[in-house]
Amino acid sequence: MLTILGFVMIATFLVLIMMKKMSPIAALVLIPALFCVFVGKAAHFGDYVLEGVGNLAPTAAMLMFAIVYFGVMIDVGLFDPIVRGILRFCKADPMRIVVGTAVLAAIVSLDGDGSTTFMITVSAMYPLYKRLKMSLVVMTGVAATANGVMNTLPWGGPTARAATALKVDASDIFVPMIPALAVGLLAVFVLAYALGLRERKRLGVLSLDEVLESEPVTGEPVLVGAGGDGGRAEQVSFVKGGGSAGTSATDGSPSASDDDGFQGLDPNRATLRPKLYWFNAGLTVLLLTAMIMEWLPIPVLFLLGAALALTVNFPHMPDQKARIAAHAENVLNVTGMVFAAAVFTGVLTGTGMVDHMADWLVDAIPDGMGGQMGLVTGLLSIPLTYFMSNDGFYFGVLPVLAEAGNAHGVSTIEIARASIAGQALHMSSPLVPAVYVLVGMAKVEFGDHTRFTVKWAILTSLVVLGAGILFGII
Repeated sequence: MLTILGFVMIATFLVLIMMKKMSPIAALVLIPALFCVFVGKAAHFGDYVLEGVGNLAPTAAMLMFAIVYFGVMIDVGLFDPIVRGILRFCKADPMRIVVGTAVLAAIVSLDGDGSTTFMITVSAMYPLYKRLKMSLVVMTGVAATANGVMNTLPWGGPTARAATALKVDASDIFVPMIPALAVGLLAVFVLAYALGLRERKRLGVLSLDEVLESEPVTGEPVLVGAGGDGGRAEQVSFVKGGGSAGTSATDGSPSASDDDGFQGLDPNRATLRPKLYWFNAGLTVLLLTAMIMEWLPIPVLFLLGAALALTVNFPHMPDQKARIAAHAENVLNVTGMVFAAAVFTGVLTGTGMVDHMADWLVDAIPDGMGGQMGLVTGLLSIPLTYFMSNDGFYFGVLPVLAEAGNAHGVSTIEIARASIAGQALHMSSPLVPAVYVLVGMAKVEFGDHTRFTVKWAILTSLVVLGAGILFGII
C-alpha cells in the first residue's frame, strides 16, 4: 500500500506542476501533507517535516551563502572574461548560442556545485536568449543536462555517496568512467547543436547589425529583465563597433572590450572592481580548493567566503547592504523551495514510502537478470535518482542492488559505476534545490522545464550507460 501511495504522490506532484495547477512550493507542501493523512500518520506530520528540514538545513545554508558569494563575484566582474569569450563565439547565431550555453555550463560545472553553474550560465546567456527571442527552456534544459553529466565529478556528490555507501574508493568509480562520461558530454553538445539548428530555423540567422538596429544606438546599456532578478546586473549593451560601452578601464583585469560590441554583462556597471580582479580570482580558487579538500563543511566555507567577498569588495556598509538586497530575491526563492522540498522528502522518508518503493523495485528484478545487475543498476538509477534524493538512492537502494549483484558475480565497483549513469536526469529532479535556482533566474516555469528536459536528459543518461557497457567499464 505504501509503495502505491508513494508512486501516486510523486505522480500527483509532477502532473499538477506540469499542468500549472499548483506552484512548486505549494505542491511540495500540500501534496505530502494530504498523503500523510491517507497513510494514517497525520499525527506525525510535524515530526516528519522537522526531520526533513533538519536534514536539508545545511543545503539551504550552503545555497543561501553560495548565491550571495557568486552573485557578488558576478557583480564585480570575475566571470566577465569567460562570458565575453563565449559571447564572442556565439555572436547573434541561435545555434552558436545554444552550443555556447552547453560549453559554459560544462566549464563552470567543474566546481562541482549546480547552483553556481546555473547562476553564472543564466547571468551570461539570459540576455541573449531574451533579445533574440529564443526559447528559454532550451537554455535551462541544455544547462541542466550538461551539469548533470559533470555532476559525477568526485567532489560533485553522487560519486562520493556511492563510494561511501559501498565502501570503495571514489577514484576507482570515477576515473574508469571518464570515457563514458566524455561520450555523455559529447551527446549534450550534439543535442545543443541540434536544438540550436532548430532555433536557427525558427528564428532565422540574424546578423549582428539587425540585432543592434533593434535598440537605440547609444553608449547606454539596455537592461533586460530589470526588477525580476533582485537587481542583479543582467544587462546587454548594444553599441556600434568600438563604442564606449565596451571600453571600461580594467586596471589589470582581462580586457572588457569586445570586437563586435555585443555584451552579455554591462561593462560599465557600478559594481565592477577591476583592481580587485586577481584577489577575487584567488579567493574563488581557494574556496573551491577548500571544498574539494574538505577543509571545512561547504556551508561554512561559503559563509566565510561571502563575508570576506562583501567586506573586501564593498567596504562601505551601504554598499554591502545594497549587494545583499540585490540578491535577496534569489536567496528567498531558492531557500524557500528547499524547505518546501524538505516537507516532501520528510514525508516520503518518515512514512516509509521510499523504503517500500525501493524494495518493490529491487524485488521486481527477474532472477534471470542477476548477471546483468550493472545494466539493471544503471537503468534504475535514471528514474530513482529523479524521484528520490541522491542520499535516498545511494544510501538506501544502492547497497541492496550491490548485494544482489554480488550474489550473481557482479563486482561492487561495477554496480557503483553504473549508479552514476542517471545524473543527467537527476539535475532536473524537483528534489534538487539547484534546479530552482536555474528556473527562477531564467524566469521559466518548472513544469515547462520538466516537460522539455526530461526526454533529453533520459537519452543522455542512456548514452552514458550504453558507453559504459560498450567500453567494458560496467
